[in-house]
Amino acid sequence: MTAIELYEKLKTIQPGSVLCNYSMEACESMIPLIHEINELKKEKNAVVFAHSYVSPEITMSVADFVGDSFKLSRDATKVEADLIVFAAVRFMGETAKILNPNKRVLIPGSMTGCSLADSINADDMKALKAKYPEHTFVCYINTTAEVKAYCDVCVTSSNVIQVIKSIPNDKIVFVPDYLMGENIKADLKKQGIQKELVLFDGVCYVHEQYDHEMIRFFREQNPNLQVISHPECNPGVAMLSDYVGSTSQMVEYIQKESPQNPFLVLTECGLNAKLQAELPNHTFIGSCSMCKYMKSNSLTGILNTLRNPDQADEVIIQEDTRVKALKSIEAMFQYAKT
Repeated sequence: MTAIELYEKLKTIQPGSVLCNYSMEACESMIPLIHEINELKKEKNAVVFAHSYVSPEITMSVADFVGDSFKLSRDATKVEADLIVFAAVRFMGETAKILNPNKRVLIPGSMTGCSLADSINADDMKALKAKYPEHTFVCYINTTAEVKAYCDVCVTSSNVIQVIKSIPNDKIVFVPDYLMGENIKADLKKQGIQKELVLFDGVCYVHEQYDHEMIRFFREQNPNLQVISHPECNPGVAMLSDYVGSTSQMVEYIQKESPQNPFLVLTECGLNAKLQAELPNHTFIGSCSMCKYMKSNSLTGILNTLRNPDQADEVIIQEDTRVKALKSIEAMFQYAKT
C-alpha cells in the first residue's frame, strides 16, 4: 500500500478531531508502520482482528478481520494462524481465546477495559444465580470470560432477540446491559412475546450519552433525516430512530438506503468513519461519541505487539473457566441457527 492509496481510502472521513484528520502527510507517516506490521504478520503467522470501532487507519490497512462482536466471534472459529492480535478491548480478545485455546491472543491497546463488561463480575453472577435459580441466564457478549462461564447462552446485539425468542424458558436474566435489556423488552412486547426479563444495571458509557432531545434537534435542522442507533442506546433514542441494529446491521441498512437523505448514526465514532470512507456519496451529520478504550488501539501498538510478543498483553484464561464460557458461546451459535 502506498501513501496515496491510503489517503484515497481515508480522505472522505470528515475531520473534527486529531483522530480523523487524514492529510497526505499523516498517511505518509503511517506507511512505514503498515509495511512493517504486514511483514511481521507473515513472519510470525499472525492475523489482526479489529472491531469496527477502532481507528480506520487500522481497519483499512492492517486488519485481516473487521466487524462487530458476532462477526468477529464467527471469524475466530476459522483462524489458522498461530497468533491473533486483537485490536479492540480485552473481553473480545477473551472470546477469541475461548474459541482458540491453542493460539496466542495478544491485546495491543493501552487501555483494555470496557465500561459495560467491567460493570459485572463473578461475585455478581453468584448472587444472581442464587436469587434466580429457575431462570435461564443470558449474557451479552460484552462480558468477561468469568461472567460467560456462569451463563447458559451468550448473545450479541445482532442476534439477541432471535436467541431469547428461541429459549424455551420464559424466565430470563439478562446481563449486564440495562438499556439494551429495556429495548429487548419493548421489542418482545411489540411482537406479542411474553418473557420475564430480569436486568442488571450495566451500561456502555458511549451509547448512554445520546438522548431523544438531540434527535429532535437534528430532525428539525435536517428534513428527511434517517436516524440509525445501536440497541445499547436508551429506549427513548431507540423509539425515535428509523432503524436500530448492531454495527454490522447498521452498515447493511445504510448501504441499501438512498444517499439523498442525510444520516445521523448514533454509535461509536469508528463506525461513522468507516461509513464515511466506504460510502462517500452519503451524507453523515452530527457528532459521534468516542470510546477511549477502543481508540487506545494504534498502529504503533500493533507493531510493538508483533515485534515483542513475549512482552505484550496476552490473554490467559483458566481452562475450567474457558470450557464453561465456551458452552455459552456454542449455545449462541446453536440458537442463532433456529
